[in-house]
Amino acid sequence: MTRTFHRAIRRFATLAGFAGDDCASQIVEFAISLPLLVLFVVGIFDFSGALTLKQKLSNAAREGARVAAADPANDLSGSPSPIPASVGDALQVVDNYLISEKINDCGLKTALPVQSGVTLTWGSNVQLNGCPIPGLTFTINRGYFSPQTGATLAPANCTPPQLPSGQTAIVGTCVTIQYAYKWQFGGVSSLFGGNFVGPSVITTTAVAFNEN
Repeated sequence: MTRTFHRAIRRFATLAGFAGDDCASQIVEFAISLPLLVLFVVGIFDFSGALTLKQKLSNAAREGARVAAADPANDLSGSPSPIPASVGDALQVVDNYLISEKINDCGLKTALPVQSGVTLTWGSNVQLNGCPIPGLTFTINRGYFSPQTGATLAPANCTPPQLPSGQTAIVGTCVTIQYAYKWQFGGVSSLFGGNFVGPSVITTTAVAFNEN
């Protein structure tokens, strides 16, 4: 009876040892895979956040361009207001859209756009409300012209492209939004020897043909 009891104890100890070894190996495997899992999770959230922000900024720029393009163009000359009404309308629409999407507007509505020389382009850069550097840049060109055929995407600063000789131009309104984005993936990837450097600014541009 005593011998059988000792055998049972030895078997139990052997099984416990196997179980302990298996648990230790699982801990080691988890410790190895955890950093990679964190890297993938941070990357997914970071890149999806950047794409989501760009989509929202694109919508804001499109709405701003539409409302300005629908306004009369007679406010662009001889207006007693610091800025044309159409430019103010576009800025207000963009600001309201950002706020509705719970995006920090960096104090956009508090800064009047400044006209660039004698052109029909106005712009403002704001970095208030804890907005990361370089903040938010709003640019609108009420006299943006593009080719009637073969039109290309507007550049970030809404500078009109060079038109071929004899090419008919269509006049519209171009709105560009540049918004600072702070990447988290770069810091995590550096722990693995990576050197990821994403764009510090997300840029989006929209063009609408002037209706008046």
